[in-house]
Amino acid sequence: MRASEDFLRVGATVTFVGFIIVLLGIALTMLQHPASTQMGGLIMLGPIPIVFGSAPEITTNMLGLGLLITILYLFLWKTKR
Repeated sequence: MRASEDFLRVGATVTFVGFIIVLLGIALTMLQHPASTQMGGLIMLGPIPIVFGSAPEITTNMLGLGLLITILYLFLWKTKR
């Protein structure tokens, strides 16, 4: 069982470091270009996309990405059954 504990620690560490890198990237982008920064995001709750953005084109792009992921999810779920 020691190997599974090691994998869990490595996975948690890599995830934590990834979050820190993303947050630092966002902060550095905002500091370098404070007036022209546009951001958007996509949160998937199962097959349901929740999108947000600071500009209409960003929000539209996130919505398209969310719909693409939803269609892919539903297609893979249907083929699994």
